[in-house]
Amino acid sequence: MAWFKRVEKGIVTPTEQKKETPDGLWHKCQECKTVVTMAEHKRLLYVCGNCNYHDRIDAADYFEFLFDHGQFTELDANLTSGDPLHFVDTKEYPKRVAATERNTGLKDAVRSAHGLSAGQPLVVAAMDFKFIGGSMGSVVGEKIARAIDFARQNRMPFLMISRSGGARMMEAGYSLMQMAKTSAKLALLAEAGIPYVSLLTDPTTGGVTASFAMLGDFNIAEPGALIGFAGPRVIKETIGKDLPKGFQSAEFVLEHGFLDFIVDRRELKQRLADLLGMLRPAPAAAVPEQREARRTAPKAHQ
Repeated sequence: MAWFKRVEKGIVTPTEQKKETPDGLWHKCQECKTVVTMAEHKRLLYVCGNCNYHDRIDAADYFEFLFDHGQFTELDANLTSGDPLHFVDTKEYPKRVAATERNTGLKDAVRSAHGLSAGQPLVVAAMDFKFIGGSMGSVVGEKIARAIDFARQNRMPFLMISRSGGARMMEAGYSLMQMAKTSAKLALLAEAGIPYVSLLTDPTTGGVTASFAMLGDFNIAEPGALIGFAGPRVIKETIGKDLPKGFQSAEFVLEHGFLDFIVDRRELKQRLADLLGMLRPAPAAAVPEQREARRTAPKAHQ
């Protein structure tokens, strides 16, 4: 029965002979705890094959699977934040930005690019939560505004992928001004007759929800995404009532009419292709004629 017991004591395996599992080889689902290889998890676009839990992913990941063959042209890649208010909390704002740039490899909390998606031209702006919580500062607003301008000038549909904790407190009023700026740019995009699809991912909150994230021709979301303005504790203290379970989930928001549909990330590219195929922008010359036709059309009587 020696194989059940260690007969010899003091056996030591030399370090160089120890075999350890390399970091990053396996992934454990946060929701159902299912373990799969990272290769399989990536193949499923970071969605759990067992419970459909959607992990948070970065702008680079969205670009990789949304654009054909992962090929795209990035817009305004080198824009960085200034320090107009000389803001200091636990550290100076420029030092915080510089440290975040070093840690993440990002210039700010949004990246924008254009390319072909399922053979159709598309402009995409995607937010990165790991850059100061995806907060919306002047650079975020400016890059989104420029991406919208590019879409309008080139008559290409625009997709906004939101993931944010809201406005960036270090820029105070400058960050809040981005709500108005991006909303005005989207109004010009709508006037030009160019489709805008807003994808809300986990989490989308604060001033981002109160502006461009909810202004899409189609507002869609990933399953289970947290969508709201203020946090549950603040809302509960304000209204003095208990809140429904899951009241800020994408499913709850859809049920109450603030979303058009929820889409699994693995189906996103094809769903977008089908949707944008039906909403293909009209030629530029036709847009004024369409507006004139709407203006002169007889109005229905109440």
